[in-house]
Amino acid sequence: MTAMPHIPAPALSVRRVGTRAVLVDLPTLDDVLAWHAELAAHPLPGQREIVAAASTVMVKVGSASAATAAFHALKTFQPPATPAGSGREISIDVVYDGADLESVADLLNITTEELITRHTTETWIGAFGGFAPGFMYCYPQHGNWDIPRLDSPRTEVPAGAVGLAGSFSAVYPRQSPGGWQLLGHTDTPMWDSYATDPAYLRPGDRITYRAVRPSASITASGTSADTDQTGAAHSDAPQPDSRPAPSQSKKPRRAGGISRPAVRIENSGLLTVYQDQGRSGYADLGVNGSGAVDRTSAWTANDVVGNSSAAAVLENVGGLKLTALVDSVIAVTGAETPVSTTNMLGTVTSHGLATPIQVRAGWTLTVGVPEIGMRSYIAARGGFATHQVLGSSSTDMLSGLGPDALQAGDVLSIGSLEETSVRRATVNPIRIGPRGTDEKATEGNHGVVRCVLGPRDDWFSESEQRRFADTTWTVTGHSNRIGLRLAAPEGQAPLTRCRDGELASEGMSGGCVQVPPNGQPVVFLADHAVTGGYPVIATVIPEDLDIAGQLPPGGTLTFQLVDPNTLTPLFKELS
Repeated sequence: MTAMPHIPAPALSVRRVGTRAVLVDLPTLDDVLAWHAELAAHPLPGQREIVAAASTVMVKVGSASAATAAFHALKTFQPPATPAGSGREISIDVVYDGADLESVADLLNITTEELITRHTTETWIGAFGGFAPGFMYCYPQHGNWDIPRLDSPRTEVPAGAVGLAGSFSAVYPRQSPGGWQLLGHTDTPMWDSYATDPAYLRPGDRITYRAVRPSASITASGTSADTDQTGAAHSDAPQPDSRPAPSQSKKPRRAGGISRPAVRIENSGLLTVYQDQGRSGYADLGVNGSGAVDRTSAWTANDVVGNSSAAAVLENVGGLKLTALVDSVIAVTGAETPVSTTNMLGTVTSHGLATPIQVRAGWTLTVGVPEIGMRSYIAARGGFATHQVLGSSSTDMLSGLGPDALQAGDVLSIGSLEETSVRRATVNPIRIGPRGTDEKATEGNHGVVRCVLGPRDDWFSESEQRRFADTTWTVTGHSNRIGLRLAAPEGQAPLTRCRDGELASEGMSGGCVQVPPNGQPVVFLADHAVTGGYPVIATVIPEDLDIAGQLPPGGTLTFQLVDPNTLTPLFKELS
C-alpha cells in the first residue's frame, strides 16, 4: 500500500457525538482511508454519511438506536487494507505567484525555485473533502511536508488559490476565509454544482501540479500549450490523463414541477432564503446538509397548507412583506410574530400562526418582527419553486450553494398541487420562553437544550463540564445559520481546557458545541462546516436544535447534560 504520512492520534477509541453520530479516533491516515472505504462499501444499519478527516472517521446515522448499535459495532470493527492506485491521474496547471511562496521557501531553507520543483515533482493523493464543497485535502506520496498555518487567517482567499498546511496541499474552490500558506493559483475549477460529478477531485485521485506562466491557456483538448515557469515547453510532453470524460454542467433543475409566478417580495427583512430538508450524502465532497434551521416549524408550515414535508419554504429573519400575484394559500410558523393581510381596499386583517391564510391576487401579506424567537417560516400551497443544487433548493450561507438570498422586487414561483391534504393546524412548536419575570432583558428568548457530553469532553475538567451546564449563555450578534455564538455572563470567565495543543480537524455534525481558544462556545447549526478543529465539549440532541435556531441575539441558552441512551440528566454523575 502507498506510504502515507503518520498523523499522531490517541489509541483507537469510539466516542458518541450526540444521539445521531459516532466518532472513531484512528492512529494513522492509512487507517482512516481503510475505514472510510470499507464503511462506504458496506454501510452499517442506519448509516447516512461518513466524514473522514486527518485522524478520525465520523459515522452519521438516522436514529438514536442506530447510533448505539454503531457505537458498539465499531469497537471491534477491522476493515481490510485499502488497495493503492485505485484513483485517477490528474494534472493541475499552477501559476506560482502566491503571497506566501517566499516565506514557505525560507521556512524550508530552500529557494523559491526549489520549492516549486519540490511541489510539482511530488505526487499528491486525494484523502478527504471538507471545509468547503470541492476542497480536497491531498497528502504527499513521498515527501515529508509540515507547513504551519498562518498565525492570523486571511479574511479572503481567492478561488483557485493553491495552498499548503500541515502535511496537506489543496486548492480553494471558491473565495473564502482561510489560513493556509498560498503558493500560487490555478484556473482549473474545483467545483461545478450542476455537473453530474460536481467535485473535480475525489478521494484516491493521484494529483500532480504543473508550473505554468501567467499566460497559460487551456486548449479544447484540455491540455496546455504554454510553458512552465522555467521556460521549458510542455505542449508535446506526455501528461497524466486529466479527468476522464469531464462531466457536463447541467441546467439547474427547478423544484416543484409546473409552476407560475405567484408572489413578489416587497421587503425581505434582514434575511430571507429558500430552505427545504437539505442535501445529504455529500460530506465526502465537503458539502454540508444545510436545510431549515428550525425543521419542525418548516415541516409544520408545509403540513398546514397541504404540501409534502420536502417542499421548499421561505426562512425569514427580521420580518417580510410580499404581494400575491395570483390567489394563494400561505401559512406562517416559527417565531411568535404578528401576521396580517391587507386587501385592495386597505383593510388589514390579523392572522394566527400555523393556520392557512388565503391571500388573493393583489393583497399583501406582512410578517412582523418577532416578539419571541428569531426565524419565521412561510409555506405556500404547492411549494416555492426554484432551482435545485444536489437535489435541494436550500441556500447554504457557508458554502454559497443554492439560490441567492431574496431581495425586494424578486418574483417567486409556486408549484402546482392538484390534491391537498390540509390537516388540523399544528401547535406552533417554538419551545422557547421567558426565564422569569425578574429578568426583563431576556424575557421571551430563553431556551434549554439537552446535550450529550463529547466527543471531546476529556479536553475539559469535570468542574468545567459542570460550569458549562450551569452557565446561562448569551447569544451574540455574530450568530447566523452557521452557528450560534455564545458569550459568558459579564464578570464570568470563559471555559478553559485542561490540556495543551490543538486538535486535528475532524467531522462535525449539527448540534456540536465547539469551544475555540477564547472559551466562548459555538453551537453548530444547519450551515456548519463538514469538519472543524476545535474540541467539542458536548452535542445538542437533534430534537432540541430547533430551539437553538430560534434564539435571537440577546437571547439566552442553558445546556442540560443527559445520558445518550436514556436522555436522563447527568448532574448527579458530575457533582
